[in-house]
Amino acid sequence: MVTVRDLREQMGETPITMLTAYDAPTAEIVDEAGVDVILVGDSVANTALGYETTVPVDVDQLASHVGAVARATDEALVVADMPFLSFGVDEAATIENAGRMLKEEGASAVKLESGPHTVDITERLVQLGIPVMAHLGLTPQHVNQYGGYPRQGTDRAAADRMLELAEDHADAGAFSLVLEHVPSNLAATITDAIDVPTIGIGAGPHCDGQVLVFHDAVGLSEWTPSFSKQFGDVRSEMESAVDDYVAAVEDGEFPAEEHSHQEGDLGDIY
Repeated sequence: MVTVRDLREQMGETPITMLTAYDAPTAEIVDEAGVDVILVGDSVANTALGYETTVPVDVDQLASHVGAVARATDEALVVADMPFLSFGVDEAATIENAGRMLKEEGASAVKLESGPHTVDITERLVQLGIPVMAHLGLTPQHVNQYGGYPRQGTDRAAADRMLELAEDHADAGAFSLVLEHVPSNLAATITDAIDVPTIGIGAGPHCDGQVLVFHDAVGLSEWTPSFSKQFGDVRSEMESAVDDYVAAVEDGEFPAEEHSHQEGDLGDIY
């Protein structure tokens, strides 16, 4: 099974692959494909639960999905994304919520949308045996503060702050760092500056690995961000299958004789 130590050893040798998953069937597919890390993202809010942003999803909802993914995963490292306001408000609550993902749901690590306020949190969680994946750049839980999902680190001052935060989180014990929607040259600079693997999403090719939302990667989403890529067209396949099912039922073609059976002892009235 992939561990946080394995990712460190893989850094600079073989690119790290990470995808999201929110349920057992998806986790099985991702795991069997040999993906290194499965992130049970708070993106479950807008990919699977019908919310417009990631903000509404809570600890109980996320925990349920983490458990489903962990039970279906044999090899990949399962990382639980900590929901909005589940960390950083109160230290005891932060520890309890993060610890629950490992102790009760079977994750191996947690991810925190990071900032100056999460450096000490990261250090404390790591001290307690909870591996932490940091996340800088575009942090979707701040959508109401950003007023959308803009690129981050696009001027020198912002880039310098991000580099400093990356170094601070690495020093605090984070085992990896997600960089989202930042200039590729900034991501390259951060990757060179810290001794833990960087995993990019919309951050160019110079990170130690890449991550995408599963629904975007397989073509299940109606819309995908500009920095993503569809590697399939699952949505069209599903639409076609459902259309065929409806037509078959309405035309009387399903169920056919092979899809049912009769019990002779019941007689003709049944």
